[in-house]
Amino acid sequence: MNDATSKRRAFLKGAASASLMTAASYDRILGANDRVRVGCIGIGLIGKRHLLDFLSQPDCEVAAISETYDPRLAEGIETAAEKQKSKPEGFKDFRRMLDSKNIDAVVVSTPDHWHALMTILACAAGKDVYVEKPLTLFIEEGRWMIDAARRYKRIVQVGTQQRSGKQYQECVELIRNGHIGEMRSARLASFRNITPGFSKAVGEQPLSETDWQMWLGPAPYTKFDPHRCIYHFRWFWDYSGGQTTNLLAHNIDIVQWVTGAAPKSVAAMGSRYSLKQLGETPDVVEAIIEFPGFIATWSCREMSAGQPGNASTAFYGTKGMLRIERSGMEVIPDRLISADDQIPRFTTARPVIQDPQLRTTALKREGFEQVRDQFVPHVRNFLDSIKSRAQTISNLQTSQQTNITTHLVNIAMKLKRTINWDATRETIIGDKEAAAMLTRPYRAPWDRELKAALPKA
Repeated sequence: MNDATSKRRAFLKGAASASLMTAASYDRILGANDRVRVGCIGIGLIGKRHLLDFLSQPDCEVAAISETYDPRLAEGIETAAEKQKSKPEGFKDFRRMLDSKNIDAVVVSTPDHWHALMTILACAAGKDVYVEKPLTLFIEEGRWMIDAARRYKRIVQVGTQQRSGKQYQECVELIRNGHIGEMRSARLASFRNITPGFSKAVGEQPLSETDWQMWLGPAPYTKFDPHRCIYHFRWFWDYSGGQTTNLLAHNIDIVQWVTGAAPKSVAAMGSRYSLKQLGETPDVVEAIIEFPGFIATWSCREMSAGQPGNASTAFYGTKGMLRIERSGMEVIPDRLISADDQIPRFTTARPVIQDPQLRTTALKREGFEQVRDQFVPHVRNFLDSIKSRAQTISNLQTSQQTNITTHLVNIAMKLKRTINWDATRETIIGDKEAAAMLTRPYRAPWDRELKAALPKA
C-alpha cells in the first residue's frame, strides 16, 4: 500500500464517523446558515444544466467545481461567479473537493463509468449526492452504492428527473387506480437518424496524460483518444451502455415506478449495422422484458427516425392506453364493443354500432417543459431532502431496479439469449457466463479507493 492510499484510508475512516455526526445534527447546522453548499463534478451537457438549476435555488451556493477538461472548468467557474456573489473553487481532482469541509453535497455529472465510485467516495466523505443516470456501468455497483449510502447515512438523488414531473406522478396514480384497466403491455421507444454516425471529437483541447488518467479513472487504460471522451463516451462499452442505459433508463423507470415490478426474464437482439463512424454500441436494439403480469418492449433506432410523434412511453390496459412524454400525457380510451361483434365477416356486413360507449374517460395534459417542470423540481426535492433527511423521490433503491433492467437488456443482446433474473437474490439464474457480467474489475489505484471506502466491495 502506498503512502497516498494510506492517507486516503485514514481520511475515509475519519469521514465515516464524521458523516454520522453530520446526519444527526444537520438541522442545527442549516438552521444557522440555510444555504446548501454544493460542489459540481463534471460540466458537460447535463452538468451545465445542473449547474444552472442549482444556481437558480436561493438557498444553494455552488462552492466548488471539479472538471478534467480545462475549458469546461473555466466555463463552470465563470458561470457560477456571474450568478452568485461568491466564486467557486476549481479542482482537477474531485477527491480534493471531497476533502473540503465547506461542501455539503456534490453533483455527479460525469461519464457513466464514474457514477458509482464518485458517489461511494462522496458518501464516505460525509457528502450528500445528486448523481446522474444511468446509475452504474454494471449491476453490482448499484448494490455498493446502496451499502455506502446506508453506512454513511447519506441522502442520494438519482437523475431520473421525470419522477418530479406532475404528469408522470399523475400517470402513476391513474394506472395504479385502474383508469386504463389491467395494464398488460408497455411499449418504450427511442428513434432518430444520425447515419453515418458521429465523426468529430467534441473537445478541441487535448487532455494531458494526467487529466486523461483522471478521466479514465477505474476504466481500462487506453491511449488518449479525443473521439472516446467528451460527449462521445456513450458509444464505448468501457464507459457506458449506449442508448439502452441512457434512454431506456428514463422510460423503464416510469414503468417500474407504476408497477413496483422487477423483471423475470429479458430477451434482446441488436447490433451496429449502419453507423460506420466512431463507437461500438448498437444502432438498432429490440428487447422484450417479462415482468410478473405484463410485458414491456424496448425499441431503439439510431439509423431511422420513422414517423414523428411516436410516444416514447405508452401503457396499454384493458380499457385503453396512456401515452406520456416530457411535454404531456394523454389517455385514449378503447371503445366498448363486444368480442362477438369484432369477429371478421366476409359474406355479410358487419353490424354498425352507433356511438359506442368508451371503456374509460379520455384525458389530456399539455404544456409541460422539461427544465421548468422536471429538472428544477428534482433539484428542489434533493435540497429539501438534505434538510429534512427524508428519502428523495429518485432514491438508490428504486433506481437500482431500473438500473438492473437496462443492464439485463445489454447482457441479453451481447449473448444473444434469454436472461432469467432472480429479483430476490439479485442474480442471473442458470447462466454462469451472463452472471459473470454482473461485475467488472476497477483499474488501480481506484480499486484500492473503493476498498478503503467500502471494504465489502
